[in-house]
Amino acid sequence: MPMKELELQKAFMLLEPGPVTMISTSHEGKHNLMTISWTMVMDFTPRFALLTGSWNYSCEALLKTKECVIGIATADLVDTILDVGTTTGRKIDKFAQFGLTPLPASHVSAPLIKECYANIECRVVDYIEQHSIFVLDGVKAWIDEDRKEKRILHARGDGIFIADGEIFERREKMGDKLPPGV
Repeated sequence: MPMKELELQKAFMLLEPGPVTMISTSHEGKHNLMTISWTMVMDFTPRFALLTGSWNYSCEALLKTKECVIGIATADLVDTILDVGTTTGRKIDKFAQFGLTPLPASHVSAPLIKECYANIECRVVDYIEQHSIFVLDGVKAWIDEDRKEKRILHARGDGIFIADGEIFERREKMGDKLPPGV
């Protein structure tokens, strides 16, 4: 079957399936959460980027405090991440509203999210205003290896989500292309 044209406005869906994350912030004495899948690694160091804009309540906290926590969501949190992502923290405490537990981080004031499989404490090192991109340096990472659900959730961008499935291990074949310690 030959290739078929895809509507250009749907092309982002081919690259979108990064992990769904919950970004926690703490600003003016209030913790907040946002759901976002527009995150990326920037190299083999703990440098990351996320994209959000001024429409998002968390954007102000990121700009003012220059820190956050990236919580990696798993398949069992699909409804919770949708609830978090479709409400604003301007009016509610999302941790309390959606039964999530803030835990103290060790290097930033934003809390870890207990229900997430992993959390990465981050500091904002750059903001590219033209594109609303925050560049982050990870300063500490946490993982709950005892957590039963470990399938990371991915968004296609059209209201459909995918959970990690089959694993293809090819470490030997990758050889010296893997960074040290990975």
